[in-house]
Formats: sequence, structure tokens, C-alpha cells
Amino acid sequence: MSRVTDPSPVGYRTPAGSEAQRPPEPGRPLLEVRDLRTHFPIKKGVFARTVGYVKAVDGVSFDVYPGKTLGLVGESGCGKTTVGRSILRLIPATSGTVRYKGEDFFGYRGESLRRLRRQMQIVFQDPVSSLNPRMTVGNIVGEPIEVHGIAKGPARAEMVASLLHRCGLDPSYAQRYPHEFSGGQRQRIGIARALALSPDFIVCDEPVSALDVSIQSQILNLLDDLQRELHIAYLFIAHNLAVVEHFSDEVAVMYLGRIVEQGTTEELLSSPRHPYTRALLSVVPEANHRDPQILAGEAPDPTRIPSGCRFHPRCPVVASGEAERMGIEARCRGEDLALESVPGAAAGSAHVAACHAVHAPGRVEAAEARARAEAAALPDVQARAAEAEGRAMEAEGRAMEAEARATEAEARATEA
Repeated sequence: MSRVTDPSPVGYRTPAGSEAQRPPEPGRPLLEVRDLRTHFPIKKGVFARTVGYVKAVDGVSFDVYPGKTLGLVGESGCGKTTVGRSILRLIPATSGTVRYKGEDFFGYRGESLRRLRRQMQIVFQDPVSSLNPRMTVGNIVGEPIEVHGIAKGPARAEMVASLLHRCGLDPSYAQRYPHEFSGGQRQRIGIARALALSPDFIVCDEPVSALDVSIQSQILNLLDDLQRELHIAYLFIAHNLAVVEHFSDEVAVMYLGRIVEQGTTEELLSSPRHPYTRALLSVVPEANHRDPQILAGEAPDPTRIPSGCRFHPRCPVVASGEAERMGIEARCRGEDLALESVPGAAAGSAHVAACHAVHAPGRVEAAEARARAEAAALPDVQARAAEAEGRAMEAEGRAMEAEARATEAEARATEA
């Protein structure tokens, strides 16, 4: 489907009196998340007693600035989606704070909360299950417009047509049902619904993971165009680092409910410091300059999080014995570590990581020097091996020639 280059504007304003209408203070984040935790109780027995908790999100903090994109990445089950839904209060958070334009979002109730929700929307991962199959596209996109008292009747229909047109869909599609569309078209419908209330912030929960590669690029182009035109901020949740690299201003890497490394896209992807980030980047096809690192096993059970660094059971630095040589193995196994500025980063850099190896003074440099020395020595070793193999082949050839001469001599003796 071709991109719409001359869209009709969505022409309306948020009703007066809404808290969400106040712009954020210059230089301040649009969204501030601090120590967010979402734990799900495990209940057993006849009386459904709580016997434990699934710590899906366990102390996450970050900021999202107006008109910018924060990419949240990590393997399946690390808590990315739960973070997005907890921020929007689709899932109740256990503790922590979320401040939107400086206001405590978790403190809002009733009508004030409903008004503030206009500015915070979500695009779901599955474009099939996120759309009501019993509703027409016009009703799906127009429902939030009518519920929030923005427009009704012909005015609502006009706004729905404008939204569909802006998202690359024919306005006549408003009379159709979701099952009549392809996956990419359904996702465009979901984006149109999210835009219906002119939000400042949208959670994009893996919006392209269920789509073909060619369709993915169209959806990403659409989201990028909308961000530039409407100055929308995105929390872009994904597991594909290649997509995040081209779409995000900042990247946060999650593992087992926590952020283990965060920085600008350029800093983090060009110079990853945490072993988990390195492993994720090594298996991205585009990052062919890295040798693939296959982590052992799967992420631990979030009901029994390991002591110390929660990544240490799978960490290649620990498994290879490098942590022991660096003198930090005991700390890796027994001492947790918060995000700290990466040593050697540029002044004013926001690059942070939670890893004992990264912050061991002088140890990382020594380990990297050894790795570089081994890499530099590898061509010499390979050359010597090739030379030895060549000599062996020459010796084998001489032996075969001698054997042939002996056979020939034996044949002449037999004839004589």
C-alpha cells in the first residue's frame, strides 16, 4: 500500500479544562517512571492463599521526552509488555510512580483520570485480537471520540474518515469489519484508533512483530511520519534490535523485570557494555561484525529470581571464568547492582549499565586487551596451521611418488 503524502488534518482540540492540555515544562520529560514494580500473586489451596509472587516488573525507571522514542527491548518474558500496560494502568502496578507532565498519574481517579487518558494511548501487538470483530471500523475508530464527548453523528464520521485517510486507508472502509482486512491494514486501524484523541504519548507494544517484513516498513514509516507531524512520544516495545536501531532515540535493555543497560541508540548499539546486550546484538543479522553468542538455557523463573546479579547464571563472563580472573565472581553471585554511569563515556552521556564487570576498575580494559591480543594472534595461528598443512601435503606427495617409483622398479624386475 502506498503512503499517503497529503493527508487531511484531524481538526479538533481537546475540550477545555483537561489537565492533559497543559504542555510539559521545557526541558522536562513528558513521562517519568520511577521504581515501577508489578508483582502477580501466586495463590494455592482451598482458601487461595498467596504463596509467592511473579515479579514481572521489578524496579524499572526511565524518562520519555516529548516527540522522542524510547525503545524497550529484551527477550520474551522479560516484562516489556507489562511495563507498558502498567504505565497506562491497564494492569495495576504494585508500587512505584508514573508522572505525566509532572503530575502523578497513579494519583488520578474518576473523571480526572478519564480526561487524562485521552493523552496516553496504546497500539497493541496483535492486530486481530485487539479489534472487536462485531464492530465496524467506523465504530472502532469513532468510539473513543464519542465516549469522550468530542463529536457525534456526521462530525464523528468526518473525523473517522480523516483518521483513516491519514493512516493510509480508504475512508469507505469505515463500513467494513476487521475480518475483511489484512494484518497490516488491521494494524493501521489500531493506529487510527490510538490517534483519535490526539495523544501526546503512545505505547507501541511490538506493533510490527506479527507482520510481514514489507508491511513492517510501511507501519514504521507511518509511525515516524505521525511523530514528526504531531510531536508524539513513543514507548516502542520490541525484541528486534534492528527495528529499534532505526526507530528509537534511546534504547533500554530489559532482563528479568529490570533494565540492565540504557543509553542513546548510537551509544548503546555501537558500544554495548552489558554482556546481555552484547549477546542480543550478536545475533542480529545486520550486526555481522560480531560473533554470535548463544546464551545457555533460558531466563530464570521470575518467581525465584537468583541472588546477586540476576543475569549471572547465564552470563558468559561468569561461565568462561573471566569473572573469577577479574576478582568479581563473588560479587556477581551475591551482590545486586543498580544502573550506574558507564566508565569512559563522554561527558554528559546518559549511558548506564548494571554490571559488576563493567564497573570493575581496570578489569574490563584488561579483559578487552586480552581479547584483542587473542584476535590479533588468530591470523598468525591460522597462517602457521595452513603452512604446516601445506608441508604435510608435500610430504604425502613425495611419499606417493616414492611408492610409484618402487612399484615401477618391481615391475621391471618381474619382466627381467
